[in-house]
Amino acid sequence: QVQLVESGGGLVQPGGSLRLSCAASGSIFSYNTMGWYRQAPGKERELVATITRPTSISTNYADSVKGRFTISRDNAKNTVYLQMNSLKPEDTAVYYCHLRQLSGVYWGQGTQVTVSS
Repeated sequence: QVQLVESGGGLVQPGGSLRLSCAASGSIFSYNTMGWYRQAPGKERELVATITRPTSISTNYADSVKGRFTISRDNAKNTVYLQMNSLKPEDTAVYYCHLRQLSGVYWGQGTQVTVSS
């Protein structure tokens, strides 16, 4: 079993920054992909960014966040981060941590990010 706990969401003004964290615990495999998805009201859940382990050099970003968001991970802590800069109102959503490995796909409970003046 795998548990994912997100933190770091909140309210920020347009142009501001936030850093999300997701700590994974339980049976974590040496090879997996962790990442972030988001879901805005009335919209489907969409991929934001992913990063693989063990190399951590394979990353994938949604076009809408390229150049503004950066995903990284600390394998020793089984933690993935999402640094979000130049935030826009359209980034407002619930952000979900995601982990995929051979044993299955796992989700966190979500953290709200609101970008508003």
